[in-house]
Amino acid sequence: MEIKIDSVLPGKVSRIMPFGAFIDLGEGKSGLVHISEIADAFVKDVNDYISLGQEVQVRVLSIDQSGKVSLSLKKPLEEKAAPLPENKKESFDSSFEDKLARFMKDSNEKLVALKHYHEGKRNR
Repeated sequence: MEIKIDSVLPGKVSRIMPFGAFIDLGEGKSGLVHISEIADAFVKDVNDYISLGQEVQVRVLSIDQSGKVSLSLKKPLEEKAAPLPENKKESFDSSFEDKLARFMKDSNEKLVALKHYHEGKRNR
């Protein structure tokens, strides 16, 4: 199999790192999907989106002079408009909304407490 820039290839996740995932493209070839190319949303943990041994479709973004292959998981999705698996989509959306609401509530409570603390010091 010849690897060309902008081609979509099947692969298998062979290693997950904090900065991305290595994809085995077969025939002894592999490439890296950087964390920024895993999904359109902010990716804090690669394991939330892919798992070791998972079969994926990747787009070849670039091949440098030393032969390192840069891949994207989100580009093939854009082309095919394939939705996220339902279990990932639901858990991501609901957990994000929940986290955002919790953050806003906690933030407001802390601001009020801080304001009361400073007002109490001024009145002494």
